[in-house]
Amino acid sequence: MASIGHIVARTPSGEVLSRAQQRAMLVPDCLVEARRIANTVISGWHGRRKRGIGENFWQFRPYSEGESLSRIDWRRSARDDHTYVRDREWEAAHTIWLWADLSPSMMYKSTLGAVSKESRALVLMLALAEILARSGERIGCPGVMEPVSARNAAERLATAIMLSPLAEGLPGTSMIRGTSDLVLIGDFLDPAEKVMDRLGPLARRGLRGHVVEIADPAEEVFPYAGRTEFTDPETGEKLTAGRAEILRDDYQRAYLARRDSLGTNLRHLGWTFIPHRTDRPASEALVAVHMYLSGMPSRATHGGAL
Repeated sequence: MASIGHIVARTPSGEVLSRAQQRAMLVPDCLVEARRIANTVISGWHGRRKRGIGENFWQFRPYSEGESLSRIDWRRSARDDHTYVRDREWEAAHTIWLWADLSPSMMYKSTLGAVSKESRALVLMLALAEILARSGERIGCPGVMEPVSARNAAERLATAIMLSPLAEGLPGTSMIRGTSDLVLIGDFLDPAEKVMDRLGPLARRGLRGHVVEIADPAEEVFPYAGRTEFTDPETGEKLTAGRAEILRDDYQRAYLARRDSLGTNLRHLGWTFIPHRTDRPASEALVAVHMYLSGMPSRATHGGAL
């Protein structure tokens, strides 16, 4: 039968950046601002705005009995019959670390997928950098770029990737200190227990994690039939099946069991897990991650099968 999938060449980071910026525009600015406003009443990270001891003005609010009279804004209070207090804003330093897996298995693209897994992972990572930078957040990439707070963080991240390519496999995290969010994007095809051996210690260090599993649709539905040769992109090992279709049911059970185990274990750690297929719009995963980072998981939309 005709080939269903193939290994693609790596995508130039500059081209991916352009697509990431376009993808970021699909998440309306009003969504970013809406999440920022929603988080002014909680101690979330997105926007980090709440009443505190900062120097920046936040809001006027009615005076409550028992508060210090020194906090009253008499000029504002003189405008009507109410007494108002001038609240200042508290901003806590916070960093979001972004990482995409570029190991050989990520180079795969089938005829069922819109793009390769590698391309989709880079688009998501850079699009997140674009949106978060516009929100004033600090963006870093383990082993590639120290955290920066700049409007051009996506461009700087793309340049850093070109100069210092992302390492294959899960990144080192010794440089990550304090309370941070870590967004990991990859296919995570290793056994769930092996992945958890790496991620468990990170959760116990207090890092908040968000795992985006990128899958090509052929990896889920197993559309192969007849004599088919399978090649492991990591080792080059080959397997030839005389009638590939007879493997479908067992394969799908094993594939979904691995995903379910990984998702369950991550959620037990307090981390989030977002499966995403490359035949779905990248904006679906982008919105889901953004919602989780904004502290609103109940409204996040998952792309792909769960």
